[in-house]
Amino acid sequence: MASYLQIENISKSYGHKTLFQNIAFNINEGDKIALIAPNGTGKTSLLKILAGKDKSDSGGKITFLKDIRIAFLEQNYDYQPDFSIFEQIKYNSSDFCATLNNEQLYEFELRIKKFLSALGFKDFTTKMKHLSGGEVKRVALSQMFAYDADFYIMDEPTNHLDLDAIEYLENYLSKARSTLLMVSHDRYFIDKVCNTIMEMDMSNIYTYQGNYSNFLEKREERISHYNAETDKVRNLLRRELEWMRSTPCARTGKAKYRKDAFYSLKDRAEQSYKSEQIDMSKIANSSRLGNKIINCKNLSFYYGEECYLKDFTYKFQRYERLGIVGKNGVGKSTFINILSNNINPNGTLSGEIERGESLNIAYYNQNGMEFDENQTILETINDTALLKQFLFGHSMLNNKISTLSGGEKRRLYLLSILSKQANMLILDEPTNDLDIVTLNILEEYLSNYKGSLIIISHDRHFLDRLVDHLFIFCGEGEIKDFIGTYSEYRDFIKDYEQKEKQNIKKEVQNWREKTNSKKLSFKEKRELDTLNTEIAELSTKKDNLLSSMNIEQDFEKLDALAKEYSAIKEELDEKELRWLELSDIES
Repeated sequence: MASYLQIENISKSYGHKTLFQNIAFNINEGDKIALIAPNGTGKTSLLKILAGKDKSDSGGKITFLKDIRIAFLEQNYDYQPDFSIFEQIKYNSSDFCATLNNEQLYEFELRIKKFLSALGFKDFTTKMKHLSGGEVKRVALSQMFAYDADFYIMDEPTNHLDLDAIEYLENYLSKARSTLLMVSHDRYFIDKVCNTIMEMDMSNIYTYQGNYSNFLEKREERISHYNAETDKVRNLLRRELEWMRSTPCARTGKAKYRKDAFYSLKDRAEQSYKSEQIDMSKIANSSRLGNKIINCKNLSFYYGEECYLKDFTYKFQRYERLGIVGKNGVGKSTFINILSNNINPNGTLSGEIERGESLNIAYYNQNGMEFDENQTILETINDTALLKQFLFGHSMLNNKISTLSGGEKRRLYLLSILSKQANMLILDEPTNDLDIVTLNILEEYLSNYKGSLIIISHDRHFLDRLVDHLFIFCGEGEIKDFIGTYSEYRDFIKDYEQKEKQNIKKEVQNWREKTNSKKLSFKEKRELDTLNTEIAELSTKKDNLLSSMNIEQDFEKLDALAKEYSAIKEELDEKELRWLELSDIES
């Protein structure tokens, strides 16, 4: 098995903070690796170094297998607002396109359109400025997959995607023969796609074969072993400390090696994994919640001619745990903005909505993170118990906001919402940019939360653990209520789709049985003769167009030829299908 990537002695620091130091690892052909670590430990920095967008502080060595094609997906996709989707991908791929001949360029453009279509785009001329965050992510993924790379490096590929897009992505990657290295917080996605977990911890890399569940088990074994070794080092350190204090020769040059060893022991003895836990039930506080929460009657909301909510009636209950799912752009965020009385002034709201007098909503808005960068963590949130539980230890409390990573800022913003002690939490995509360690802590916190909970999320593990029913946003203002977890909902949908396929199969079989007992009419025989001639002519036209496209260099002419080719192919497909129907009857 070929070695696709070898890493030796890579280091990265920012100021006095060391992210990782002299790390080394190897990635072989066929490896599908998830890189896991808390925010602020250098996951994104490492991926950027591998992709050539940053440099190691210590030099080091990065060796890719010769002639393999590499594609890199960054968290944030750079785009020009007034470019169309197709123009943007071609613009961002200009260096790649320069290496292709005309035939390869045409195939690349076909792959772009294939993946854009598969990810839900119908109009490739749509301006980038009109896309949602999830749609921009799908454009970035389409560009990456169109490269047809041997090795994909991806930073949070599921961020901002709706659940349908995530399921398409994981099905595609789990079947692809490509090699993967990705940072992800989506535990179900990791289990479905990856065969190896790579953990960054204490500036080192640890590798575990198998899925996420196996990683948790093996990591716990590693930590137990590490702490046991730390206890041995501390016992040895106590003896060495007695020697340092009592032996005069300890202060002479002859014992320098032993003094150096003592200080190395001291450093090692200070490193351990603390398992101290805070009782979540004591910090997951909320104010008293009355019997009336939110009552909605015949609510409708239009933005221009677009309907996002239609005749919605529902009475929210005390301590309700609701998950909201649906495709990007169907009105999920609009709905919770209405509930929290944060309505778009350009929209039209009708119907009735009543809120209880004791209702106190805290709303986590995925686009609402604002901080004074010069404030310290403790000045921003004066709750040391909450900060400690969410991985802001004592040594970090006086750090300024400006020194935090993007994920650490997102975690702090989340705490600013949780610390309000509201009796209803509305969380819009709270898992984006959070690491897995923080997600586990957040899930435990919310499990102990004594209030009503409404969550928009694409994280299936998160939804399965925290909500007991779902609002399914179907588009055009329609909302369906499903009692159960997200996994139960998906099982229900799969069963339903399977039954629909069986029904269609029966209908086709019945149709065939009926048509097989028929004979062609005179008109149908003439149609069959005509189809033979038309199919031959269209096939010739299709082949000629394909030849013209292979030699055409002008992009506008190539685009016109491609459109004509698609139209002829579609017409040919229709006529061939009709020919098959008539031929089946004739035979």
